[in-house]
Amino acid sequence: MKTFSHRWDLSPQEAIGIQKKLAGRVIRTTSFLHIETVAGIDISYCNEMAMAAIVVLNYPDLNTVETATCIRPISFPYIPGLLSFREAPVTLEAISRLDLKPDLLIFDGQGIAHPRRLGIASHIGLILDIPSIGCAKTRLCGYYKEPCRKAGSFSYLKEDTEIIGAAVRTRARVKPVFVSIGHRIDLLTGIHFVLTCCRGYRLPETTRRADQLARKIKFGI
Repeated sequence: MKTFSHRWDLSPQEAIGIQKKLAGRVIRTTSFLHIETVAGIDISYCNEMAMAAIVVLNYPDLNTVETATCIRPISFPYIPGLLSFREAPVTLEAISRLDLKPDLLIFDGQGIAHPRRLGIASHIGLILDIPSIGCAKTRLCGYYKEPCRKAGSFSYLKEDTEIIGAAVRTRARVKPVFVSIGHRIDLLTGIHFVLTCCRGYRLPETTRRADQLARKIKFGI
């Protein structure tokens, strides 16, 4: 499923260099005609082990059609801004265990709303050449105005004058999520898919179900 790869046993300085190199390869426009499946990815940790849970849903009905998991030792230190180097190896292995290739990936993390414009959604979307969206619970960088309280409202997340994402209200009067381009999708289309994957909760069903699966793995260790 990979279109290219690189080493993961890197120093922090080497990892930053790869981020800067790859950021320019991210496609920020939509390059697909329709979506039939969408996958949610959740990463958690326990006892020096990284655990990835992938849940694939059909779209737009959002019925679960396949799941995959992976557990492997953590191989990169926790460094803000470099989390994809800690999370990508276990994520890629879990995705490789799927029988079907998802049409769209929604990550509980950042896309280009990242200091070097290469969060995990962009990093893995680029490696696999699959359309991807970052849908994070918290802001990593940039500034925004609080969106209206109504579900579906949003305001742009900016750094200087560049739009790097959006604060999106997925449910009335709850904290927004932070949506950004991952790869091969534009921002407004990404917001549309996040909203249509929500079913009355703050987080989209992709994230919720991947988190539920991850909890089962964690408590099973």
